[in-house]
Amino acid sequence: MAYADLADPPCSATLVLLLVFPVPPDVSNFVSWFGFWERAYTLQWCTPMQAGRLPEWAVPLFYEERIMENSRLYSLPKLPYEYNALSPAISEEQLKLHHQKHHQAYVNGANAIYEKLDKARKENATADMKAVLKELSFHIGGFKLHNLFWENLAPAGKGGGAPKGELAKAITGEFGTFDRFKTEFTQAAVSAEGSGWAALTFCHKTKRPLVMQIEKHNTNVYPGFSILMVLDVWEHAYYLDYKNDRAKFVDAFWTIVNWDVVAQRFEAARK
Repeated sequence: MAYADLADPPCSATLVLLLVFPVPPDVSNFVSWFGFWERAYTLQWCTPMQAGRLPEWAVPLFYEERIMENSRLYSLPKLPYEYNALSPAISEEQLKLHHQKHHQAYVNGANAIYEKLDKARKENATADMKAVLKELSFHIGGFKLHNLFWENLAPAGKGGGAPKGELAKAITGEFGTFDRFKTEFTQAAVSAEGSGWAALTFCHKTKRPLVMQIEKHNTNVYPGFSILMVLDVWEHAYYLDYKNDRAKFVDAFWTIVNWDVVAQRFEAARK
């Protein structure tokens, strides 16, 4: 067990905890142990890019950043790269606006609903649960999908290309070729009505990787499927750089895909 004393910690936490085990730990004991320390201190998970090199078996525990303030409200996660790192595919101005304004809006929206529910329960007041839960689903979807999106992007020169290893085999086995997968995913992204997302998912029952087209942040989601890769095709993701040319933005996306993170998610999902 080692503690990193960092001037600029990679996670928004009071204490950054890095766990290194020579062999995989018992998961149930680990969860109980972590829960105790999380209550005593403000501990946060880090993504693989933030945590550094970890044993392969440990990566799934870190691939999705869990950012909570006092374990009750969401907060905006720090990007795993600088704002200018994805240029020219995504400019510094576009990325900063997307992260600081739009992603932050979903954080604020979800937290406002949580606070509304807390207030109603405390006062034993009536809440319009249909409206409240619909809005909460929207904001949580926006918060979670953006977390996944930032992590499956890589700085220019370090991303793009094609997947390797078991992920590549799975994609080829399902779609026939990587180019066929790329075509289907691109079509899902370009044809999303209004605002939405394209996603590569994994079905635990059939063990098949499947493309999913999400409307808004929470419609047409396959329940229980693990999300391996997402692409935000809301106009706020690209309008400064590409105006209304979504197809051009989708083409640029393929140059900054972080296939290492997608592969890590795939390995975690298929176990």
